[in-house]
Parts: sequence; structure tokens; C-alpha cells
Amino acid sequence: QTCALPIYGIRFDSAERMLIADYTNHNVLRVDMATREVAVLAHDPTMNQPNDIAIADDDTVFASDPNWQESTGQIWRVDRDGVVTALERDMGTTNGIEVSPDGRTLYVNESAQRNVWAYDLSPAGDVTNKRLLLDFPDFGMDGMRCDADGFLYITRWGKGTVAKVSPAGDVLREIELAGKNCTNLAFGGPDGRTCYVTVADIGNVEAFRVEVPGRAWQMRRARR
Repeated sequence: QTCALPIYGIRFDSAERMLIADYTNHNVLRVDMATREVAVLAHDPTMNQPNDIAIADDDTVFASDPNWQESTGQIWRVDRDGVVTALERDMGTTNGIEVSPDGRTLYVNESAQRNVWAYDLSPAGDVTNKRLLLDFPDFGMDGMRCDADGFLYITRWGKGTVAKVSPAGDVLREIELAGKNCTNLAFGGPDGRTCYVTVADIGNVEAFRVEVPGRAWQMRRARR
């Protein structure tokens, strides 16, 4: 079976199955990479859309859920058995989402409001102590990923840069891209230190080198 649906965020679980945000059908899909069989891991009709997804070390999934027309959003938790729980409903346009390398912090950004929020994340997947990590004065945000040391890389939609942000919320540098509408990013390559960025306005994937491997890359390598 193949998937011909509009999809956004993609992650891999500990069994090397691909998890996909199927935003038009309010699903998180799970794909067996050996058979290409597509199954619905989670569905909730009260979602606007699962947009981007993050995954904890124990395979718990967290999904951002924006309503672009109303500039609002939600965040959801999807447990390993597919049970869906709303973690927060009254937010701005939630988009990029990520778990810190130590599993103790959940980061969520709001594209239209230009905020990045941090939550304490419990072992059970609950969030508390919401706090503003960073707000940008201009341009939007899209995808967001951590490196293995806990630094955030955030795509700046419309500006054409990827911001490297410390766990304390300090912008350390911005990497300039050829395109302006950068969307999502992932770390890969033989050493996990190549950052790949999808760029919508010129329809390509750009890449640049970083000092530290990505969190997800290192997590997957440790499981092998």
C-alpha cells in the first residue's frame, strides 16, 4: 500500500517505523518500512490537523495542531497504543515541536505569534511550567529540531535562515539559505552533522554542516 495523502511532519520510532502527520485526515500514520504497509496509529476528529510531530525516547509522540485561518492551535500527545490526549488547546498557531535530548523539556513554536514555548515534560508525557523561551520580532517559524547537546535549530519562514538557539533561549547565530520560505529540517549524513532543510519557494533541499549531531540521529544510532 502506498500513501498519496498530503503529509507534513515525519519521524521514526524505535522499531524503525515511519510516523507521518496526515493533516487532512486528522491522523498520525505508521508505516512499516519493510512492507510499506500504512496503518493509522492515531486519529482524533477534533484536531485541526496534526502538522509537525516530535517523538520521545519511549516512542511517545507529540503533535502540533494549528488552525491557520484563526491563528490558533493545540498540542497533542499520542501514546504508543495510539491513545490521543490534548495537552493544551488555547494557543497560537502551533507549528514546530521537539523534545529535548534528556526528555525533560517539550518545545513548541507559534508561527504567526513568533513565540517559542518550553514546558517541563514528565516521564508520563504530561506538560507543566509553560514558559516563554524566545520571541522573534519579525518573520515566522516552521520546523524545529534539537541537536544532541540540546541546542534548537529553528527555520525562519520568510527570512530564509535557520536560527541556532541555546536551551536558555539565546540566538547564537543564523545560517542563511538561498531560499526564503524554509519549512522543515532534519539532521543526517554519515556523522549526523549535516542539516537538511526543505525550502518551499524554490522547491529544493538545502544543506549545511553543524558541530554536533542531531538528537534524533544520535538516538537512532544508539538503538542499533
